[in-house]
Amino acid sequence: MSNSTEPSGAALAAIDQTRERLRTRYLADPSARPQSSASGVHHVALLSADVERTIEFYQGVLEFPLVDLFENRDYRGSNHFFFDIGNGNTIAFFDLPGLDLGPYAEVLGGLHHLAISVAPQRWENLRTKLQDAGVATEHVSGSSLYFRDPDGARLEIIKEPLGQLYGTALL
Repeated sequence: MSNSTEPSGAALAAIDQTRERLRTRYLADPSARPQSSASGVHHVALLSADVERTIEFYQGVLEFPLVDLFENRDYRGSNHFFFDIGNGNTIAFFDLPGLDLGPYAEVLGGLHHLAISVAPQRWENLRTKLQDAGVATEHVSGSSLYFRDPDGARLEIIKEPLGQLYGTALL
C-alpha cells in the first residue's frame, strides 16, 4: 500500500455520500435480489516463485491439501497446481520459470488479499502454526488474521461462516 493519508473532512463526507448513493441505487433488499449466475469460485490463481516452498506453506502450514499438479497448458515448463480450500473451492498457482516477474506488489487491479473462512478451532490451530513457522500475522476485529505467503501475497483467515462478515449476513 502507498503512504497516502486517509481521507478526512469534506473529502470523507463526499465518499460517504457516494457510498450511500451507490447503496441506494444498486443494493437490493435480500428478498428482491436475483440469484447469481455463478455457482462458486472455481479457483483463484496466484503466482509462485518456488513450487516446493509454496506446497510446504499451503499444505504444511495452512493445511490445504494439494489436489493436483500438472504442466501449465499456456506456458511450457510451467506448473499449475491446486489446493483444496474447502466447500468445492480451490486456490491455484503457476510458476513461470524463466520469466522475471519481480516481487509481489499490491496495485490497482491486483490482489489486495484473499480471505478464507475456517472454523474457529481450526483458526486457532492455524494461528499457532503460522507463528511457529515465523510468519508475521496481524489479528484484526477478533476474527481475522492477516499474513503474507512466501511470495508476498496477502491472505486472511477468518473464523466466520461463508456468507457472513463480522456477524452480519452477506448472503
